[in-house]
Amino acid sequence: MAGLAATGLAGPAPAAAAAGGTTAYRDRELRGEWIATVANTDWPSRAGLSPAAQQAEFVALLEHARSIGLNTVFAQVRPVADAFWPSRFEPWSQYLTGTQGEDPGYDPLAFMVEAAHEHGLTLHAWFNPYRVSLQSDVTKLVPGHPARLHPEWVVSYGGQLYYNPGVPAARAFVEDAILDAVERYEIDGVHFDDYFYPYPVGGKDFPDDDAFAAYGAGFTDRAAWRRRNVDLLVREVRDRVRRIRPEAAFGISPFGIWRNASSDPRGSATNGTQSYDALNADTLGWVREGWLDYIAPQLYWNIGLPVADYAVLAPWWAQAVRGTDVQLWIGQGVYKAGDPAQPAAWQDPAELSRHLTLDEGLPEINGEILFSATDVAADPIGAVTRLTADHWQRPALPPLLPRLAGGPAPLPPLAAAAGDGIRIEVRSRGDHVPALYAVRRHTCADDGLVAVLPGARHTQWTDPAAMAGATYTVTSVDRANRESSPVTVRMPHR
Repeated sequence: MAGLAATGLAGPAPAAAAAGGTTAYRDRELRGEWIATVANTDWPSRAGLSPAAQQAEFVALLEHARSIGLNTVFAQVRPVADAFWPSRFEPWSQYLTGTQGEDPGYDPLAFMVEAAHEHGLTLHAWFNPYRVSLQSDVTKLVPGHPARLHPEWVVSYGGQLYYNPGVPAARAFVEDAILDAVERYEIDGVHFDDYFYPYPVGGKDFPDDDAFAAYGAGFTDRAAWRRRNVDLLVREVRDRVRRIRPEAAFGISPFGIWRNASSDPRGSATNGTQSYDALNADTLGWVREGWLDYIAPQLYWNIGLPVADYAVLAPWWAQAVRGTDVQLWIGQGVYKAGDPAQPAAWQDPAELSRHLTLDEGLPEINGEILFSATDVAADPIGAVTRLTADHWQRPALPPLLPRLAGGPAPLPPLAAAAGDGIRIEVRSRGDHVPALYAVRRHTCADDGLVAVLPGARHTQWTDPAAMAGATYTVTSVDRANRESSPVTVRMPHR
């Protein structure tokens, strides 16, 4: 990865969207993608690859992410009660070597964090809290697996194994297993997706009679007790993350419908599965309680879909976070683009771009996350290419979390014109090496962010659109995305 610190992401002035007009531009917004490891969905492409091959594949994903304007990856590091790092609590993931518990020969999470940062990307570690296995035979787990040592923690449901959210010891263990990674790695965020209590299967209820009898005192409504169990996990993880790594974000990407308005007047004008009822996940409550730094609902539906219209749900979520410090990033279902099994809207390469156009009219939305990396890179009908051309022609810094805005700003860099007059040289000041450098160009015709450079002691950047006499400002950006005061660089007249 030598030389990566000398690269930067730059682009021309915003392009006119094909739908008409010029896209809105913000120099701070979350642009991310999920990298799923469960069942080798995105990475590694198959189990058993050599460490060098796994690392090369991951770097290729990062390079593609940078090439389309992304600034963040959400990498799954605990897919099924296992680990992509030498965990003190759980076995190595089978998706690395093909055998659960087998050492892959390197520390994947350490490599992932370092590689992402060298590419100027933030990395949120993605954990699945309760899923133990995609199959239901506990004896197929590696000997010594916590689920084998503590069968009282485990429930078989729908052909899979889960830690029971209603067993306090199981919840405490899940938190300890997750926080092991938070303590040991310079991750930028802790991320959960939509899996809490499992999605209902075959009309059967989750089999937790024993846990409810043992731990449900004071509750006559089992659903309320289950929601309390999930609430405790969310609040406790939030508290522990902030104690251990206060500048890391904690957020959740839930199923896109909290409740339908037919069930609750506060709900959305939809008619789909409700996370509050089906998954016992009170996502609106977490926002209102301020237990999250961000929420990223999975709005994997097209505009105009009667059961769950994107044009209804995006404004509903904007209203949900209004007046709070919770950031709103939207999960986009890239995997649906071009899929012949999907509605006609998904056969149009412009559908995803229309989502972002709608979101740009909602100031509460300041980020997008694409699912998932393989589909983003494949881009079968050009939907990602269209989205990028319409909306992401210029780079963007990740958002600054409101709770961190008052922290100390990083030191400004040293910067000067160099060489033939179109090069900016940036040096860190003293021992301080920032996470990123941000370069803005200021001319009569253009004013805004033109490059985001990975932090390094020394780096250079050449503006492909440089003009004699142009003025630039350069700032340092720290891991919390706070910016330094700007340093001005004026290009000489030739």
